Amino acid sequence: MLSTLNAAALIGIDAIKVTVEANVAGGIPSFTVVGLPDNAVRESRERILTAIRNSGFTIPPKKITVNLAPADIKKVGTAFDLPVAIGLLGSLELIGNRFEETLIMGELALDGSLRRINGALPVAIMAGKEGIKRLIVPMENAAEAAVAVSAAKSAIEVYGVESLNETVALLNGKRVFTPVTVNIAELFEGEQEYLVDFADIKGQGAAKKALEIAAAGGHNVIMIGPPGSGKTMLAKGLPGILPPLGFEEALETTKIYSVASLLEKERPLMVTRPFRSPHHTTSNIALIGGGSTAKPGEVSLAHNGILFLDELPEFSRNALEVLRQPLEEREVTVSRISVTTRYPAGFMLIAAMNPSPAGALKDPDGNLTAPPQQIQRYLSKISGPLLDRIDIHIDVPKVENSDLFAASSAESSMTIRQRVIAARKIQQERFATTTAPKIFTNAQMNSRQIKTWCQLDRESSQKLMDAMNRMNLSARAHDRILKVSRTIADLDGCQHIAMKHLIQGIQYRNLDRDFWSF
Repeated sequence: MLSTLNAAALIGIDAIKVTVEANVAGGIPSFTVVGLPDNAVRESRERILTAIRNSGFTIPPKKITVNLAPADIKKVGTAFDLPVAIGLLGSLELIGNRFEETLIMGELALDGSLRRINGALPVAIMAGKEGIKRLIVPMENAAEAAVAVSAAKSAIEVYGVESLNETVALLNGKRVFTPVTVNIAELFEGEQEYLVDFADIKGQGAAKKALEIAAAGGHNVIMIGPPGSGKTMLAKGLPGILPPLGFEEALETTKIYSVASLLEKERPLMVTRPFRSPHHTTSNIALIGGGSTAKPGEVSLAHNGILFLDELPEFSRNALEVLRQPLEEREVTVSRISVTTRYPAGFMLIAAMNPSPAGALKDPDGNLTAPPQQIQRYLSKISGPLLDRIDIHIDVPKVENSDLFAASSAESSMTIRQRVIAARKIQQERFATTTAPKIFTNAQMNSRQIKTWCQLDRESSQKLMDAMNRMNLSARAHDRILKVSRTIADLDGCQHIAMKHLIQGIQYRNLDRDFWSF
């Protein structure tokens, strides 16, 4: 007898509907899974049969064939265990024909209990678009799936089950189950805690102001300074001045973490901006994404948040160069033989580095801490094209002892955050009418939008031209200066870019000017 039901497969951070066809017929006893399954799906045969038997059901020695359609898309993971098991029981007429408009996903343990799966959120989003009325997932994934249902305000009923027996009882109507719901507003309630408050950082007023500008416009930043000057602490304080995540941003970020199996069980929705800080030994694939199953990398896990690269020159040259596409396109394209996958990568890059491999550039006597050739090799790992894509260059000098022992009078992160939110509101209103691709911050402006919103008067235009000639700046650096100047003007509440805003924006290109001067 043939039994048909719905499941789902993940492609990138999205899901597509998969039809599971299970047929039990006479013949030589066998269990065959077709439809381009990966090794995890192929190995599920013994796991499924053992779980069925340990749940009190009997599988006769017959020829079992399972097809996962469409057959030209690779099926990856263990989430097909439950739908295949239910399909077999349906073919044996142990379950009534109650599969219509139902989608089932789950991994089986040998005792018949269910384990957590990856990608429940994108599966639920897809189910709503496909007209599915009932979604059955492991209990640990139920809240996550319910978030998507609440977001779309759809009529899908999400049921969380803990075992194969519970799934059968639900489908046969032998037990009453209550659909799982989630209150989205409650997930965003409560004060968020951050690692570092700007009020706790001694000195570094210029660096703090630069990071405020970066937060207001979504700009990339590189900080250069000796060890102990506070670069890492400044980076860790940046999330505290960023605007809170909007619901659409939170949903998109949660999809990535759901697919990557990094979503916390107690938190079905990401309500804080991610802060990713990979070690400098991180490989290209771990940073950009990919692998045999094309998993999202650090640049995607930092989407709508911060990617902090400490000790930037210690990263391999290849690893740094692969950042160029996501910095420009705000997405990553991972190509494999069978499929091409795109992951969002709209992150703020915050990089930190020492001016010399020995740490400080010069010792207390004013001498270089390393030979010039060694310093040049160290700095040459940071290519010109990569620097071009970083909007703000900050010099972070050693903190003076007087600042260390002085009573703290610095602004708190919350105070700075309010100014950042006000500047972001101006940008949202400015770009409200933009069509695809939709943009939200000044850093995302293209050439046409720069021409519209970053106009300069004659005197300011001449000043910028002189700076470009003197500092030998590229066309990309020209655009970055205008974007940063636009953000500085927004923080001041000015409709037009004034000379003082432009001069400040030019000063943030100091690495273009003296990166090799030592």
